[in-house]
This record gives sequence, C-alpha cells and structure tokens, in this order.
Amino acid sequence: MTKNEQYARLIAYFERERPTAQSELVYENPFQLLVAVILSAQCTDKRVNATTPALFAAYPTPQAMAEATPQDIFGYIHSISYPNNKSKHLVAMAQKLVADFGGEVPGDVDELQTLPGVGRKTANVIASVVFNLPALAVDTHVFRVANRIGLTKNSKSPLQTERELVKHIPDEKIPIAHHWLILHGRYVCQARKPHCNECGISGLCDYYKLKTNN
Repeated sequence: MTKNEQYARLIAYFERERPTAQSELVYENPFQLLVAVILSAQCTDKRVNATTPALFAAYPTPQAMAEATPQDIFGYIHSISYPNNKSKHLVAMAQKLVADFGGEVPGDVDELQTLPGVGRKTANVIASVVFNLPALAVDTHVFRVANRIGLTKNSKSPLQTERELVKHIPDEKIPIAHHWLILHGRYVCQARKPHCNECGISGLCDYYKLKTNN
C-alpha cells in the first residue's frame, strides 16, 4: 500500500465514521474559543469546560478581559494547569486583541501568533475551526497517532508532523482531519494502551502490523 493509498483509505474511513467531528471545547464565539484553547494546553477539555462558564460570564468580551488583572483571572482558572502563566497570557492577549485588532480575533496564523499565549498549535486551531482554513494543529494526540499509524515517519516535532500531514490531506479536509486524529487518539489510540481490537483502521496501521507480527 502506497502512502497516498493509506491516506485515502484513512480519510474514507473517518468520513464514514466521524462525518461531523468537531472540537469538544464549549464556546459561543471566536474569542471564547481562543480563550478555551489557551487554557487547554496540558489540560483536559473536560476541565476547561467546567471552568470557562464563570470566566466567560465575568469577562464576555476582549475589552472586559483587557481591563482585568492576572489576579482577577486567576480566581476563575486556579483549577487549570499553569494558572499563573495562563492568567497573565489571557490578560495580555485580550489587551493586544483590543489594541491591535479592534477586539476581533484575526484569521491569519501569523497574526494570531503575535498574541501572548498563542503558539502555532493554538493559531492553527483558530484558523481551521473559526475560519475553515487549511491549517492543521498538531497536539500530543495528533503527533502520537500520526507517528503510530505511520502517516509520518520518525517525526521529531509537531511542525514536522504538520508539514507531512498537510502534504497528503486535501485542503478542504484539513480542518476536520485535525478533529479526526484528536478524537481517535483520545478515545481509541490512547497513549498507554491503544484499543487496537476496537480500531477500525488497524489494517492501515504500522504499529498494529508490528504488534501482530511480534
């Protein structure tokens, strides 16, 4: 099976089994999603979703959050991982959003990365989810699944994985492919104990072939 065939069969499987895959973060607008994604770094979506309702009620707009202090924000997100740093990032992000972008979340990946607390992964999430652009965010799940299945070979970094994936996935499929791989890694191809016997793409997987051969 060629690399192109592997990708084509993978895409066909997910289109059939997860046709409406989407983020599990709860949000109502681009600003809320941006805040939620910043908070989700090294933290579960479940924990973020339990935290953000009160935060969004207190600071519903970039303008409101820009007027807060990190100490104010900390009181709402103390149960999130790295709350001190994230509190500072959220306030600074909101201030820059207001000062440089009129309070509107930009859709350009490079512009997004000028915001405090926003790295390439977060920028790609916003670009793909909000603006439906062909930007593929690589988190720990995507990185692991892509390498384990064999979509990438010996990738050493998220950026290397991203570049390999976008070469083989059609642009119009990239936004949803991000969710396909995340959800597959979260619920099936788990880090410590992948559920290979329950996996619908084990026939396409390098890890499974090696496991069964051994």
